[in-house]
Amino acid sequence: MKTQSGPSPSRRYLFLLRHAKSAWPPDVEDHDRPLADRGLKAAPMIGAYMARERLFPDSVLVSTARRTQETWKLVAKELPHPIPRQDVPELYEASTTRLVDILAAVDPNDRTVMMVGHNPGLQDFANWLVGSGDAEMRKQISEKFPTGGLAVISFEADGWADVSSGSGRLERFVTPRVLAAALSNHE
Repeated sequence: MKTQSGPSPSRRYLFLLRHAKSAWPPDVEDHDRPLADRGLKAAPMIGAYMARERLFPDSVLVSTARRTQETWKLVAKELPHPIPRQDVPELYEASTTRLVDILAAVDPNDRTVMMVGHNPGLQDFANWLVGSGDAEMRKQISEKFPTGGLAVISFEADGWADVSSGSGRLERFVTPRVLAAALSNHE
């Protein structure tokens, strides 16, 4: 991902994507819940947004829960090329501390990384990471990180292990609802 002033040699980007809206079928364990119809529509919208905005991670870490797996598959179908992916069981129900450890272990050569996971972990992690950026977006993410929400956070860091509390800048925060409204305004 490039910034307006050009890429910085130490600039890194983290994309946090919460799984799209999931269903709650009876007698199905939480880990095995599928996407709901709304989620099946929202995930490709996020993927199309990423493609349009040229938001391409070097690698993606995906929770092993069914709803995150389905979300990533639908997002990935909208991207122009495959993204190396790693299924990470620890992303399911991960705390901020665990997410910090997972991120610190990412190959430092991957300058743009995406995590596809769950709340409350992703929202807590985003709030822990972000120390600057648009005030309205920061307020939104602190109040609610809805299903299908995508946060793009930038850092000046030599490696992922150097990322710390408040060191990130919230560059973007988009939700399926905002994207759907923008699409309907253009029709």
